[in-house]
Amino acid sequence: MPDAPAPASLDAPRTAATEERLAYRLFTGGDDRAFCERVSAALAEGYVLHGSPSATFNGTNVVVAQALVLPAAIASADAAVASAVEDLESDDFGDDEESFEGHA
Repeated sequence: MPDAPAPASLDAPRTAATEERLAYRLFTGGDDRAFCERVSAALAEGYVLHGSPSATFNGTNVVVAQALVLPAAIASADAAVASAVEDLESDDFGDDEESFEGHA
């Protein structure tokens, strides 16, 4: 009987093949080439920019931030919203207009 593989150590480094990609990532750092390289690498991995970049000054340096998401995460969220809207539209409220009083 062959030996079972040893369980992976919690301290073992994670590789791209074993690590699940996050749907959302927020990059922050100094406004420099290294920051741009990190964002560029994520774009090359299939992430897309989400919203505009942000910048602030901490008294010494400019600090920037950029959110990135996986397109599949956006599609999944859009599908969930569409399903919820469809469910709302299909609810039978009858002629009970008082239920909607005060709502736009």
